[in-house]
Order: sequence, then C-alpha cells, then structure tokens
Amino acid sequence: MPVGWPEVYVLRHGQTEWNAVGRMQGGQDSALTGEGRAQAVRQGRILAGCDLNGFEAWCSPQGRAIATAAVAVVGRVAHVRTDDRLREIGVGEWEGRLRREIPELAGAEDADGVGLQGYDLAPGGEGLAALEARCRDFLRDRSTPMVIVTHGVTSRVLRLLLTGRPLSEIDRIGGGQGVVYHLAGGVQRVLDQAALSGPVSRAR
Repeated sequence: MPVGWPEVYVLRHGQTEWNAVGRMQGGQDSALTGEGRAQAVRQGRILAGCDLNGFEAWCSPQGRAIATAAVAVVGRVAHVRTDDRLREIGVGEWEGRLRREIPELAGAEDADGVGLQGYDLAPGGEGLAALEARCRDFLRDRSTPMVIVTHGVTSRVLRLLLTGRPLSEIDRIGGGQGVVYHLAGGVQRVLDQAALSGPVSRAR
C-alpha cells in the first residue's frame, strides 16, 4: 500500500430492491430491502467490535449507501460525510436494465465478481479506468483512518488500490454485502458474522 494511505474499513451498501432482481443501478437508486437493512445491522455489529477512535467516516452520496451508513456507521464515528468520488461506476445505457439481458456481463455475479471487466463495455458508461482515477484521487486527499460506505464495483476498485493490485484483478478481490473489509499495510481482511465472537475471520 502506498506510503501515506491510511487504515480503512470498506462497506458495500446493503441489498436493494434492484439488486434483488438483478437490475443495473449505476447512477440510479432503489431502496434497501429487508435483507439489505439486516446486512447493514450486521455491518454495524462488526464495526462495534473495532477500535474506531480517530477514524473519519465517508459515504457515497447515493441513497442506498446513505441508508446503509445510517444503520451501520452513525453513532460509531462522530460524523459521516459524503464525497461524490465514492459513487457507483456509471453504466450509461445499461442503467435500469436487467443484468441477465446484458451479454457483456454474462457470469458477472455480485457474490463472486466473475466478469466485472465487462463494465468497460457499457455504452456511454464511465469505464473502470476513470473509476480508478477518481478513487485514487479520493484516497490521495485522505490521511486519517477511515470507514467508507460505497458500492459494489467502487468498493472493489478502492480495495485494489489499497492493496496495490491492478484493475485486471477486479474479479479476484472479493465482494458481497453484509461484510466489512479491513485494509491496512496493503493487506485485506474480510470481517463477517464470525468476527463478532473473535478476531478477524478469513483473508482474501
């Protein structure tokens, strides 16, 4: 991890109504489902077991991330601020479409991140290189340990940068909702429900 980048906890927002049916969101938004709210509660419990003294909290300005932060982070860090650079990757003409109807994303499942480089093919979309540039810009502005609440693809790119890995590994950095990623010293650890009763769970 580049010198000067701080310790970070990264959360993806909880499941949304569009997530549940496989609909592409990008710059659009939909409400958290009951499962999504439960995932945010689990993330909050995980963070409650972490020493967040001196941490800042940053959140995407999109509604689903703000709703997750309200459950998982508020009350655990003094202030939650938003930054537009943490929004989800823009997917252009794919916004609102069902994932299964997009051949370029065949096999790109949220759970395991297979085929996510297909996001570069979205007509009118932002592209992964542009997303990486704004994520890097965000991190360069930070020197204090942070909790970040963001989105599926943006989370992956932030964590690639924090571990010094290339965009070509976006399918292997890990994903999922209801977990918390801890990054320090270039090492990623994923905290899940098992972390509530002991030390950090499994590494990826």
